[in-house]
Amino acid sequence: MKTIIVPINNDYSEAVVDLILSIQQKEFNVPITLQDQPDLLEINSFYHEKGGCFWGAFVDGELVGTIALVRYDDREGAIRKMFVKKEFRGKELFIAQQLLDTLIAFSKENDILDLYLGTVSILEAALRFYERNNFIRIEKETLPEAFPVMGADNVFCHLKLN
Repeated sequence: MKTIIVPINNDYSEAVVDLILSIQQKEFNVPITLQDQPDLLEINSFYHEKGGCFWGAFVDGELVGTIALVRYDDREGAIRKMFVKKEFRGKELFIAQQLLDTLIAFSKENDILDLYLGTVSILEAALRFYERNNFIRIEKETLPEAFPVMGADNVFCHLKLN
């Protein structure tokens, strides 16, 4: 089973919405709707046109994971929409790691020095994953002023890139 990670655009919005909402609402009971996340229907304008990117992980042509980078400052970016379908998680396939590595490589190539992210405390496995990748938990008050905070987020992390 080979994983392919490629930038995706609005053509994939429907598949992205299905994947992400299913994980958020059904698996983790996070009270978030499509209306709370209009970026999922505007991938090109929200991510690509502002210097960020939105990637999809595909296995046998099926979208099984996503990660996105919002570039909100010349040297800073926010990680968004990091989701992997339950059946495709874990160390055997390394899909989450491949997605994150792709985003970090893109960030370095594009002179981004700091990555930030917000998540919800219920996503404990995700937090452990970020910490294994050298992200450090920070207080919301220490986020950069321009960081685009999402309403549901209550845990924040930072990674300094060299």
